[in-house]
Amino acid sequence: MSEKMVDEIEEIESVDTEQNVEIATNLNISEDVIGIIAGLAASEVDGIAGMTLGFVDGINQIFGNNKKYAKGVKISLDGKRVTIDLFVNVKYGVKIPDIAWAAQTAVKSAVETMTGLEVVTVNINVQGIIFDKVATPKESVIDDDDED
Repeated sequence: MSEKMVDEIEEIESVDTEQNVEIATNLNISEDVIGIIAGLAASEVDGIAGMTLGFVDGINQIFGNNKKYAKGVKISLDGKRVTIDLFVNVKYGVKIPDIAWAAQTAVKSAVETMTGLEVVTVNINVQGIIFDKVATPKESVIDDDDED
């Protein structure tokens, strides 16, 4: 190799290393944001009728600490590791273990993808069963004029 080619290669290598500057950033994600992500992911699972408040969240809502988007979600952060507790109502007739597994998978995937945090545990707490509204037939009204 000629000396000129060696100089050009060294120059290219030095430019590449100068352009790869690592920027240190400090990213903080609110527990409310994680709760919203988890709540939305869980509510999209077929068979979950909705989120419900746990006892402590219910008391907080009564006293004005209203978190409607993260309703039914409790987040515990430990560094970059997160534990999620979901309080849900399920539809009548579904297999609860299957719904719980699907919700755990959906929530874990959504939170890890969107935040970069490691989801350690997703606990599903079934608080109730929701029955479909059944339409009751209206009673027939007897018209007095028809009785002759």
